[in-house]
Amino acid sequence: MTAVTIRHTPARERFEVLADGHVIGKALYKMYDDDGSPQRIFYHTVINEEYGGQGLAGRLATVALDETADAGLTIVPVCPFIKKFLTKHPEYSENTTATTHQHLAFLNEALAAHAKTQA
Repeated sequence: MTAVTIRHTPARERFEVLADGHVIGKALYKMYDDDGSPQRIFYHTVINEEYGGQGLAGRLATVALDETADAGLTIVPVCPFIKKFLTKHPEYSENTTATTHQHLAFLNEALAAHAKTQA
C-alpha cells in the first residue's frame, strides 16, 4: 500500500486523503452555526475506487471526527458513510447531534450557491 496522509483543508471545507501528493479521497462538510453552537455538517465521503478496501475511509473519518470534536464543534452526520461509522464508534456520541430539517435546508442552499459559482 502506498503511504498516505490525511490533512484538513478548511478553506475548501474538507478533509483529504493524499497518496504521493495527489488527493485520492475526501470527507466534505459545511460549517453551520446553530445559535452560537458551531457545527460541521458532513455530507459526502469518497475514496477513489482504485484505493478501496484499504480502510482509508475509516482512517479519514477518524481524523475528521477527532479534529471536529477536539475543536469543540458538533458533528452533524448527513453522509451515509459517516452515519454508519458513528453507529460503530459511540465514543463520538457526545459530540454528535441528529440531522434536522434546518441542517438539510442550510446544506441544500449552500451547495446550490456553490454550484452557481462553479458554473
